[in-house]
Amino acid sequence: MSKATRNLLEGAGTLVVGLVLWLFTGDVEVPFVTLTKVGVVMMFVGGALVLTGGYQALRPSAEDR
Repeated sequence: MSKATRNLLEGAGTLVVGLVLWLFTGDVEVPFVTLTKVGVVMMFVGGALVLTGGYQALRPSAEDR
């Protein structure tokens, strides 16, 4: 599996888990953290991974240059 594919899959998974946390854990109380805020952070990290993987997939490789 290439680095770009791995980043795209990890980013998509992280983004989905973050979205689920953000949408469905508003009433859940956990000490020291707010799960909705953790979900927002995970969505940003997942989005960054998806963008990185997309960039890596679209840029020409060192062999093509």
